[in-house]
Amino acid sequence: MKSKIWLSSPHMGGNELKYIKEAFDSNWIAPLGPNVAGFEEDLKVFLKTEKEVGALSSGTSAIHLGLILSGVVAGDEVICQSMTFSASANPIAYQGAIPVFIDSEEDTWNMCPLQLEKAIKDRILKGIKPKAIILVHLYGMPAKIDEIITIANKYDISLIEDAAEALGSTYKGQSCGTFGEFAALSFNGNKIITTSGGGAIVCNTKKSKEKAIFLATQARDEAPHYQHSEIGYNYRMSNIVAGIGRGQMEVLEDHISLRRDMNQFYKKIFKDIDSVTVFEEPNEDYFSNHWLSCITIDESKAPFSREELRLALLDENIESRPLWKPMHLQPVFKDSDFYGTNICENLFNTGLCLPSGSNLSELDKKRIEDTIKKIL
Repeated sequence: MKSKIWLSSPHMGGNELKYIKEAFDSNWIAPLGPNVAGFEEDLKVFLKTEKEVGALSSGTSAIHLGLILSGVVAGDEVICQSMTFSASANPIAYQGAIPVFIDSEEDTWNMCPLQLEKAIKDRILKGIKPKAIILVHLYGMPAKIDEIITIANKYDISLIEDAAEALGSTYKGQSCGTFGEFAALSFNGNKIITTSGGGAIVCNTKKSKEKAIFLATQARDEAPHYQHSEIGYNYRMSNIVAGIGRGQMEVLEDHISLRRDMNQFYKKIFKDIDSVTVFEEPNEDYFSNHWLSCITIDESKAPFSREELRLALLDENIESRPLWKPMHLQPVFKDSDFYGTNICENLFNTGLCLPSGSNLSELDKKRIEDTIKKIL
């Protein structure tokens, strides 16, 4: 059987073990220590921000804490991009809040500003002003952030960025994850860098970071005994995991370059195929890390369907995957309100994520290209 070509697999740089060994040698085997502080500072420097970064156990925990710090409680409404992974929306349910889903726009596949404002106006007319907006930078593509920030500010609604897929992406030169009141980063095994599992919250102020870390470490009050005045969570990143992150930060720029090269690789394969569109930046204001390279297929013109291409790749033991199924179409959120014209549903029905890892070999790429050209 041919070796598996994954959609996006971990890619180690070499120095991860050095930082892990330092943690063992100094006995910092805990959810605090020099690697945690160092990783947070590395991220802050990379993002070119004065905002504060807190290392956590996942990107999901960062979104959850962002909602808590935005004052979201049971019964509140939270606006969320529909086309995303479930981790963007699940924390809304953790808080007992109510998600309201927004369609994509065709340029970036992210939250449509027109539908966003339409939803806000409608919710206010119904007597419930949304408490927060969760915006996603899908597959590393920056959203239409200027328009969305303008709307959030106009109605005084907290903006939380889900930048889990967008570390290294920028809009007008500013890093994704530094626009909102809070932002979430992810270092899951399939992300552009990984700590095996892990994430980070980006906060506007030192005070909000301190509150986030307090909640992430079981909300223990200052006392000689264990005392708790608030509900806390076990969300802090460990010093061992942060050591992996420190090693990964040393190769992040290389990983971004290699992922972007994969996007160019697919553009060359499909350059003469009118029925296939490779997802790319709409203009020079946008810089995507191209965490995943994706295509859409016009099945009225193409001699094959999205599913036929996926199965042809699978026959060669090459992983590909349909785009995220929109949240408003998921059984768990079937009763939620949705504002849009089903752009995200059309993208889901015609789109495919292709292998995009920074560690794909030339032989891997030849196998992918040969398989695609065979079905073309």
